[in-house]
Amino acid sequence: MNLRLKAYLESEIDALKIKGIFRLPRVLETAAGPRVRMDGRDIIQLSSNNYLGLTRHPKVVAAARRAVEEFGAGPGAVRSIAGTMSLHLELEKRLARFKATESALVFQSGYTANVGVVSTLMQEGDLIVSDELNHASIIDGCRLCKAQRSIYRHLDYGHLREILKAARQKGAGKILVVADGVFSMDGDVSDLKAIRALCREFDAIPMVDDAHATGVLGADGRGSVDHFGLKDDWDIQIGTMSKAFGVMGGYVCCPRLLVDFYIHKARPFLFSSSHPPAVIAACSAAIEVMETEPEWHARLWDNTRFFKEGLKRLGFNTGNSMTPITPVIVGSGSRAARFSDELFDAGVFAQGIYFPMVAEEKSRLRTIVMATHTRRDLEEALDAFARVGRNLGVI
Repeated sequence: MNLRLKAYLESEIDALKIKGIFRLPRVLETAAGPRVRMDGRDIIQLSSNNYLGLTRHPKVVAAARRAVEEFGAGPGAVRSIAGTMSLHLELEKRLARFKATESALVFQSGYTANVGVVSTLMQEGDLIVSDELNHASIIDGCRLCKAQRSIYRHLDYGHLREILKAARQKGAGKILVVADGVFSMDGDVSDLKAIRALCREFDAIPMVDDAHATGVLGADGRGSVDHFGLKDDWDIQIGTMSKAFGVMGGYVCCPRLLVDFYIHKARPFLFSSSHPPAVIAACSAAIEVMETEPEWHARLWDNTRFFKEGLKRLGFNTGNSMTPITPVIVGSGSRAARFSDELFDAGVFAQGIYFPMVAEEKSRLRTIVMATHTRRDLEEALDAFARVGRNLGVI
């Protein structure tokens, strides 16, 4: 290895170790679920985005198997070169119907969907206005285009209005207002009605990243646009299929004109192969489950209420979460890492989250319950939180 490179890497890693936050990913040895085998131990899983437990749902697994047998292991090439499989078109039709939009387009991940949608649409002379706590993929999409960028304070729609008013006075071109529907670290929710009203007033394009809202908010988990009753009055919905869908992939749901535009211009779509058939078929099956088995959505919220109330009763700081994402804010990164380690020893996995993912003083454990957790699972987890929290002086 180049000696200069070696010295740089060693210094960076040493700095993480000194801060007490150097951790390698734990090894998952079973299918994702409410209880898993991890690093050789049986563990209650509280760090998965598998909200509805669909990774193991029989219909989803069966659809993946059938697709492999009929369509093979891979797509062959980029969709625009080798052809679009009928499976892709079926999934996009299902997505558009589920989200009540005219059309949809599938990307390789939620990350590439955000990067492709934002960077392709917005050009020099345009403006992107983004909530300060938006996901990294939105931030990177902004950085990859020549449009100007403005950041509004988290959930501060008065500040958003000031930015939009000033932009129109200065003669901005297209203006894109983008926000997470549910914020991934705090579990709070954007007020899409307030955003939509401001977009109307200042002729701006509303876009929401519904990665953590799809499967969670709205009727049967249709997302934040449905939750706020705006399904006929919203331009761009982004999402991922790696969370409540239980599979992987990203998408944009929007007017057909935008889909045609992205098919011809979005670099992630044009220069990278799409998912293998098994993944596409499993995603379609996941939507079918959401539409026909609403009990999973109901169980998710029952478990969410029970676990949130338990954490608050114990005296933990859970911030302003309104969704199954419930942070347990403990202070420093080293304290969050130690809390996570001791909790693991007690039979519960809740990942420590610290800078640069959140501000150092707001380091936390991020917990997410699933529809498939039993009441016993959650009671055992709360008992473990209580023991470790008292031992570390968090409560």
